[in-house]
Amino acid sequence: MRLLWITGGLIALGCGFLGLFLPLLPTVPFLLLAAFCFARSSQSLHDWLVAHDTLGPPIRDWRDRGAVSARAKRFASVSAAAALVLTWALGFGTLALAVQAAALACVLTFLWTRPDA
Repeated sequence: MRLLWITGGLIALGCGFLGLFLPLLPTVPFLLLAAFCFARSSQSLHDWLVAHDTLGPPIRDWRDRGAVSARAKRFASVSAAAALVLTWALGFGTLALAVQAAALACVLTFLWTRPDA
């Protein structure tokens, strides 16, 4: 079981790392998942990730206060709008746009109701 948790953590960490460079791939949810997996498999990997200068602060903010940075909230909002525009530009139907808009509205409502980091 430990190997599965480590593997899941490494995959999530890889996806989170890609999210640093790919605009529509979220970074923090993958980092939170990686920290969760590492906490169940490797204390040293968990401690390294949480203490990391770049990757650690959003994890600590979420763990300590359930907080999300204002920068991350703005970026998520811009990304959600870009996803909707892309869906519309690709010619998806009204139903697809409505479902996507509703899902994104729920995500953004959740994010914007979290305290600022």
